[in-house]
Amino acid sequence: MAILLAGLALVSSCKSKKSSSVKMSKNSTATGIAYNKKGGFQVDKSFKGQPTGPNLVFIEGGRFTMGALEEDVMNSRDNLERTVSVQSFYMDEAEIGNVHYLEYLNAIQKDSSQEFYESALPDTLVWKNELAFNDSYVEQYLRYPGFRMYPVVGVSWTQASDYCNWRTAAVNNDIAMKSQKGSKKGAKTTKAKRGAESNKVASVSTAGQRLQIESGKVLPAYRLPTEAEWEYAAKAMIGTQYEDENQTNQRIYPWDGPNMRASRGKKKGTMLANFKRGRGDYAGIAGKSNDGAIITTETYTYPPNDFGLYQMAGNVNEWVYDLYRPLSYEDFNDLNPIRRSDYLDKEKSYDKKNNNSLVDNKSRVYKGGSWADVAYWLAPGTRRFIDQDSATSTIGFRCAMIRAGTNK
Repeated sequence: MAILLAGLALVSSCKSKKSSSVKMSKNSTATGIAYNKKGGFQVDKSFKGQPTGPNLVFIEGGRFTMGALEEDVMNSRDNLERTVSVQSFYMDEAEIGNVHYLEYLNAIQKDSSQEFYESALPDTLVWKNELAFNDSYVEQYLRYPGFRMYPVVGVSWTQASDYCNWRTAAVNNDIAMKSQKGSKKGAKTTKAKRGAESNKVASVSTAGQRLQIESGKVLPAYRLPTEAEWEYAAKAMIGTQYEDENQTNQRIYPWDGPNMRASRGKKKGTMLANFKRGRGDYAGIAGKSNDGAIITTETYTYPPNDFGLYQMAGNVNEWVYDLYRPLSYEDFNDLNPIRRSDYLDKEKSYDKKNNNSLVDNKSRVYKGGSWADVAYWLAPGTRRFIDQDSATSTIGFRCAMIRAGTNK
């Protein structure tokens, strides 16, 4: 027994010395040369894994059945079932709200041209309708405080992509400033205890107001999710798993079952999403509103799915990264699929110029259903498209980010 315990201790001690991305050894395992020597290769050993950016939820990647699981009532046949795998990533837990977009407008008004600022403004006239009294939404929806946490609408795919770029810079600049302040404060306390060595790592981490990517504190880019990522996150099949990759059921919606109401729990019988129940029925009757909203509603109104994401069905449709092609399911790679261009499915094949099609290289996919859609469009497997420079009162967006490094 003593010999066995000694052997186990020896094995465990050997394991503990193995390097990993978050637990580096003092010396290079390839050359034996010590890291962080003066004038040598610098490795920041404070790295503990990719930090989670503001508003993001971790989505563990895996295999899933991508495609429509319900009856194809539109007979589009543009999202047939196939098995794909998606790398782990992050996604906003809720849709980008009016207050977040106003924060963006305020920032770019200060440091961008007037032309770019005006190009970023949402189209508030998406609410305008000559045969409906929506005037208050045109004037109030974007800027009135009562709508702060309602999803921003009237934003095109291009505008949403620009927002992602700004957000990446804004978040990383904020991290750099906080890191620099922390380094200055830490330098005084560590100087007495550890000497100048700790300051060397601090100098590697910050360079003026900009962090180097090697510091491990720089977040990857915020971006629109791919169609595969969005569908994977919406279905949240993690909630159906048991015993080693077995699943109890598939999912038509981001929740179990074919119904739009909670089937159990304290909120049994309440609506699980904001959608149009039938012709002219956007909310139900006063005193017993079926979904609590006439148009959009606040981004945290309904229960999250099993990944912790709010309103992946209803409220507003959401832009995804992909260019639309009806036969993408035939061309997609089965690992991290995306259609970013007309590769293998050229624009000229659709002849939009002669009005023989609506599809071109500006056709972008949107998913999820909205406050003005019937339940059919709330299924993650459904897909529609619109020009990337168009905007409506039913389309918003949320951002995603890759998980760099470990899958968990």
